[in-house]
Amino acid sequence: MKFNKILLSGILLLGTVYADAQQKTINIDPKDTTWFNGPYGKGDEIGAANLINPELVLQSVKLVKKGKTLPLAVPIDKNLPAFRHRSFHLYNIQPGEQGGKTLGPNKFSFNDELVNGWTGVGTQLNGIGHIGIDNVYYNGNKAVDFVTVEGVKKLGIEKVPPIVTRAVLLDMTAHYGKAIVPGGTEFTVADIQAVLKKEGITLKKGDVVLFNTGWLELIGKDNNRFLETEPGIGMEAAQWLADQQIVAFGGDTWASEVYPNPKSNEEFPINQFLLAKKGIYNLELIDTRPLVKEKVWEFLFVLGQPLYVGSTQVNVNPVAIY
Repeated sequence: MKFNKILLSGILLLGTVYADAQQKTINIDPKDTTWFNGPYGKGDEIGAANLINPELVLQSVKLVKKGKTLPLAVPIDKNLPAFRHRSFHLYNIQPGEQGGKTLGPNKFSFNDELVNGWTGVGTQLNGIGHIGIDNVYYNGNKAVDFVTVEGVKKLGIEKVPPIVTRAVLLDMTAHYGKAIVPGGTEFTVADIQAVLKKEGITLKKGDVVLFNTGWLELIGKDNNRFLETEPGIGMEAAQWLADQQIVAFGGDTWASEVYPNPKSNEEFPINQFLLAKKGIYNLELIDTRPLVKEKVWEFLFVLGQPLYVGSTQVNVNPVAIY
């Protein structure tokens, strides 16, 4: 009996040590250089956008059955909660019209807007030059070689072609039976496959994959909770999605990955893996609520982003057509 107790204690101790080791597992090794050669060849600057070709576009257009369109962006103003240091302010200016003045005998007047804000506020496209690993970015580009205070000289958002492809919407609120999926909830491969099966769809090469979590419902109601945590994919799911050769991932949260990471103290390792290593784009704060209401799980996704030369991210308003 005494021996059994000692054996049991030893097993429990080993289990605790193993669990602790698992908790500290590092998914991203800053010393690893094997990913420096991107999957689309030396000198490539657009990553997974290489998958978008005429054949893919023609196949995606066939998804349009009703001719309906929906914007996927959230409105942006100074009150919209944003990641840490970011803010947005818009000012209306009427040059030369102070004191009620007008221009010319026809009394011409006009409004002009000046924006002082970060391009990473609101619904946004995060390019593959946005996230790095120890100052190295997609395709082994070192920050010292291409990053300047006036923008990047490589991997800029202006290089990205229009993203016109099939998008798949995974409703995680239905999967978990909650109007708002709790922050810190990690979506596994099994979760994704279960939702795909329930919705009657499969992933295809060149897809955009979007997750609906109910997270946008927190805006204006609990902004602190909105920014402090979020549900999303973990590394296992990220690796699986990359194997499916998707173009972009994202959804209605501000980072598109589980945060904080439940398996390590790493900062945004999923974004590092998908953007820096795989060249897959991130779409944040995508408003999929109208699509969920209509039970539209696949649709034509159309995005032509502003071509801000040297920027690595930009505000966008993608359109769903079905």
